[in-house]
Amino acid sequence: MLSSIKGRSVIVTGASKGIGKGIARVFAKHGANVMIVARGEEAAAGTVEEIKAGGGSAAYCLADVSQWDDVQRMVARTEEAFGGLDILCSNAGIFPQAKILDMAPEDWDTVLDTNLKSTFLSVKAAVPAMRKRGKGRVVITSSITGPITGYPGWTHYGASKAGQLGFIRTAAIELAKYNITVNAVLPGNIMTEGLQGLGQDYLDTMAASIPLKRLGTVEDIGNTALFLASDEAGYITGQTIVVDGGQILPESLEALQEA
Repeated sequence: MLSSIKGRSVIVTGASKGIGKGIARVFAKHGANVMIVARGEEAAAGTVEEIKAGGGSAAYCLADVSQWDDVQRMVARTEEAFGGLDILCSNAGIFPQAKILDMAPEDWDTVLDTNLKSTFLSVKAAVPAMRKRGKGRVVITSSITGPITGYPGWTHYGASKAGQLGFIRTAAIELAKYNITVNAVLPGNIMTEGLQGLGQDYLDTMAASIPLKRLGTVEDIGNTALFLASDEAGYITGQTIVVDGGQILPESLEALQEA
């Protein structure tokens, strides 16, 4: 199963930490050549070394994925390092918290540029390289926040994540003629470096609202991205997969207690 990943080249944006790093590790474990894209050199280089230490293949490229020149260079670097590009995991994103009345207009722009504009730019830059291969896979990291749920302080984040889903549906139609599929993963509460510092009581409260009674791992998201990037998923495009342990299912905490 999923043997088609071996030897493929994959770009993972925002791959020096969190979900992106988990996606990168999963692809490397299954034999892919992984391009780590991030803004910080120390973290990017550390991720590459970690993957290589585990027997995987990786390189890194420093880029601001909200900038057209940077994403073009990202693709060129991948072609140079690995001989081509097969898979794009557009994962880079930020989620600063600010309620509407406290949010500066430029804060809105920064989140939309980093999360949504970067998706468009990364896909646009990747398509010519994928066409050379005769096929390609695009997997976008969206979220349950925005497309399905809401949370105070994240109007900009939620709008960017919902916008990604609007993007994939038309992109999937436009790129189908090149044998390129475009899909999205919608994570729920995933254990990352940012959550670990919030304390065990906070983590326990979050887990209590999830039917599976645990937070997800970055590998849970990586495994889903891996499937969508495989030949086995070649007839799936324009679709979303929620990976949240059932978090969006109960209509209230009482529903979980009744279970």
